[in-house]
Amino acid sequence: MGDRTRADRARGGRMRTRVSVAVTAAVVLAALAVPLAVPLDEQAVDLAAKLQAPTWAHPFGTDEVGRDLLLRSVYGLRVSLFVGVAAALAATVIGTAVGAAAGALGGWADRVLMRLVDLFSSVPHLLLGIFVVTMFRPGVWPVVASVVVTHWLSTARIVRAEVLSLRSRPYVDAAVSGGASRWRVTVRHLLPAVLPQAGLAAVLMVPHAIWHESALSFLGLGLPTHQASLGNMVQSARGSLLAGDWWPTLFPGLFIIVPTLAVAGLAGAWRERLNPRRRSELTL
Repeated sequence: MGDRTRADRARGGRMRTRVSVAVTAAVVLAALAVPLAVPLDEQAVDLAAKLQAPTWAHPFGTDEVGRDLLLRSVYGLRVSLFVGVAAALAATVIGTAVGAAAGALGGWADRVLMRLVDLFSSVPHLLLGIFVVTMFRPGVWPVVASVVVTHWLSTARIVRAEVLSLRSRPYVDAAVSGGASRWRVTVRHLLPAVLPQAGLAAVLMVPHAIWHESALSFLGLGLPTHQASLGNMVQSARGSLLAGDWWPTLFPGLFIIVPTLAVAGLAGAWRERLNPRRRSELTL
């Protein structure tokens, strides 16, 4: 009975992974291919076609000024994916560098760096992100910067913990006894060992970055209001939802939820592959 339960669980895990891979591949392909095939005029309006329900001509319907919601949702998804990937990579690089330095150096350097992490962590992410974007004009790069500033902290903690555990390994002791410098031990032995965990942190950070960008745009602090953004689209559809027009809110919302769940599923499969015996949660 136990073997059958484990086999069913394994099959379910494989199925979830396949679905996550398929959805993620479809999302990336749409975000890359559709803008190349169908250009979008950000300023175009068609008041005669405003708030049309989903039809064959407009599968997602139209918004309050007659723009096709499917095309705008794909363009908004492309922006969200760019913000998510760019911010995740930058935050992972910073967090890995800080965490590796804290764990490898130890002593006062470790205390100073981790107090810096604690200082940033004491401010709510969204509040700190709002503070960052308000210092610049609305655009993609201020949003990326706000995500980076608020999301490198967990990666730093994870990498530091991994480095501290690796410092006691026999091969590290052997390298130190052989005369290797602290810098050489860190670069040659410690960093390569923590890269899988750092990569997992980067993948898990992508959904958080997408949510962060959507929240800032919803508040009117992210991308310019005329630019296709999932957060902007949900914000502008609030009045339509109160009037009974559900599609301007539903479809952009699904474009936020479904890709993030798919990426989270991929990250979960990666986590199980890294450590199948200990299913520890990696929260960001």
